[in-house]
Amino acid sequence: MVLMSVFNNFGGRGTEANNALTYSQFIDAVKAGQVQEVVLDDESGIYGVLHGGQKFKSYAPNDPHLVDDLLENGVSIKAQPAVEESLLMQIFISWFPMILLIGVWVFFMRQMQGGMGGKGGPMSFGKSKAKMLEHDQIKVTFADVAGCDEAKQEVEEMVDFLKDPAKYQKLGGKIPRGALMVGPPGTGKTLLARAIAGEAKVPFFAISGSDFVEMFVGVGASRVRDMFEQAKQHAPCIIFIDEIDAVGRQRGAGLGGGNDEREQTLNQLLVEMDGFEGNEGVIVIAATNRPDVLDAALLRPGRFDRQVTVSLPDIKGREQILAVHMRKVPADDDVKVKYIAQGTPGFSGADLANLVNEAALFAARNNKRLVDMNDLEKAKDKIIMGAERRSMVMDESEKRMTAYHEAGHAIVGKIVPDHDPVYKVSIMPRGRALGVTMFLPEKDQYSASKQKLDSMISTLYGGRIAEEQIFGWEQVSTGASNDIERATELARNMVTKWGLSRRLGPLAYSEEEGEVFLGRSVTQHKSVADETSHLIDEEIRTIIDKNYQRAEEILKENVDILHAMSDALMKYETIDKDQIADLMAGIPVRDPKDWDDTPPSRGSKVAEPTNDSTVNTSESN
Repeated sequence: MVLMSVFNNFGGRGTEANNALTYSQFIDAVKAGQVQEVVLDDESGIYGVLHGGQKFKSYAPNDPHLVDDLLENGVSIKAQPAVEESLLMQIFISWFPMILLIGVWVFFMRQMQGGMGGKGGPMSFGKSKAKMLEHDQIKVTFADVAGCDEAKQEVEEMVDFLKDPAKYQKLGGKIPRGALMVGPPGTGKTLLARAIAGEAKVPFFAISGSDFVEMFVGVGASRVRDMFEQAKQHAPCIIFIDEIDAVGRQRGAGLGGGNDEREQTLNQLLVEMDGFEGNEGVIVIAATNRPDVLDAALLRPGRFDRQVTVSLPDIKGREQILAVHMRKVPADDDVKVKYIAQGTPGFSGADLANLVNEAALFAARNNKRLVDMNDLEKAKDKIIMGAERRSMVMDESEKRMTAYHEAGHAIVGKIVPDHDPVYKVSIMPRGRALGVTMFLPEKDQYSASKQKLDSMISTLYGGRIAEEQIFGWEQVSTGASNDIERATELARNMVTKWGLSRRLGPLAYSEEEGEVFLGRSVTQHKSVADETSHLIDEEIRTIIDKNYQRAEEILKENVDILHAMSDALMKYETIDKDQIADLMAGIPVRDPKDWDDTPPSRGSKVAEPTNDSTVNTSESN
């Protein structure tokens, strides 16, 4: 339409159409001698120029006397022959609409089928969404994976098999068809799988478990078939399925008698991994942090017959992981990775990477060229206790209340037996807390004794008791809500789960558990009688009262230290373990200083925190 408009406006004849004359007007003008020149065109009709220079246009019927009239009146006549189009042009013009329709139809059909190799068409949902990485695209090796030496040893056989399969085949050995990596989030399961592909130098197919499941039944199974077909074409290769629990949950809980989409997908995955057709050279690696919900058929020998546990790193592993990430940032000479590893129990590899990144951001904000120990300490405190809320304004009375609350936690935690040492106490608002008391363990711990659990309960009530002793019962605040909740949960677990009650004995007592089925809450009643439930409550109350009274006695005996620690918190806002040791010893509190080369524990050997203990922070909300 645009081209036709341009042609009509600039074709050279549009101006004559502005002064169109009827044929009778044209004949009258000729007889009156007003026409100077006429051009006769078989296609366009008659157009010409009047004596006044005005252009005109007209259309003539088949008049045989027109030329005679023009000659009698002295009109200059010009004639243009008709333009004859070629046969090819005539065919093209007549067939152009049909060719256009066929072209549009072909275009849309190719789009629907994912034409030109694309996978975004509406009809491509049955194709695999796995992303294939060639061996030269994977730069990760085992040197980039730290903190999981046992897991690396487990998967080294797979790498060796992919490099030299004859070494195992000549002895009749078969490499496991699949390996399931199990561990908490952020421990490096995906990174380890990429390292396997990087070491073996084979293609690597990566897909998530949720990519199989669609609204239409059968799509997931189709994608599984397509993925394994592609893998067979590139064998030997590795298929990595992340978060396999999204599709590999135990069958029988769905609707439709096992015909729902997720179960169909799982059935196809089971057949592809170990069915009639072998998948030689194709190793399937999956990752999940919920192995308890996986179907038993998925874990049997011949499928995921090797489970690799990628646990949280211990102190040595954390040091190795920090060393890997510290290579990527310019570090100062005072950085002691060993001390940071000791102060980060329970951190995963992802947490440690985030710590190094936060330290680099702290250094950049202060226009530093190198990341020093102060930046790492600030980053650690931010991750453990939350970001400081310096814009939050607290009045003096509320700040003093928070200081006594946190001092109560610290003093009780320092005196009760078998409790983790106090690491830092702060009344600087962080996250949702108005104050934080942080405890860090001294060594690796894999279980907790009854004495330790009792000490934790006493410490949790230390803040509430300090408020009551200093300000009176009427002035007790709501800041201990989280402490009370955690202490009650600990006492309940001691009685019902861990068998630490003499009256109830080493039995597990579970309460009512609810499950959602068809949008309704279905309650499963456990065999806990009313009398037993009443006895459980009495035992919980006994444990709480005993530890509450112990914390009260400790704070009454150390009220001077309580006042001194509150004053130190009001002055410095944050005190560390060395200042707390000064307060407990009754000597003047030293001023806070930047990190130096002294070990974390003054006058004792270097601490080695646990890898799976949670950091005990008492919050004043």
